[in-house]
Amino acid sequence: MSTAGRQRDWEVAVARAWEADHEARFLRRLGKTAAELGDSKSTQDCPDIWQLDSGDITVIGRDLTDAFADRLPPDVRVGADERLVVIPGDMLSAAKPDIPDA
Repeated sequence: MSTAGRQRDWEVAVARAWEADHEARFLRRLGKTAAELGDSKSTQDCPDIWQLDSGDITVIGRDLTDAFADRLPPDVRVGADERLVVIPGDMLSAAKPDIPDA
């Protein structure tokens, strides 16, 4: 990567109010596995929701960034280092009891 590219990446990171902790570890699953919900017939490609030890949440889903690009609401942005992922709706519903109220 060029020096200019690294500078832009640094400027973007500094400008953000939140940045993901790249050293965080998986702490606990939120909700049920895709297999438990009937959303996967294989353990090779399962959507999932996890809390990290940093307190952040990670979502494993299908990358549909390109498919949704021309349908994003006007106030929605997907950054260059972000991806839009889709998970089954029942997976988020099953995770609700594990997610504390704000």
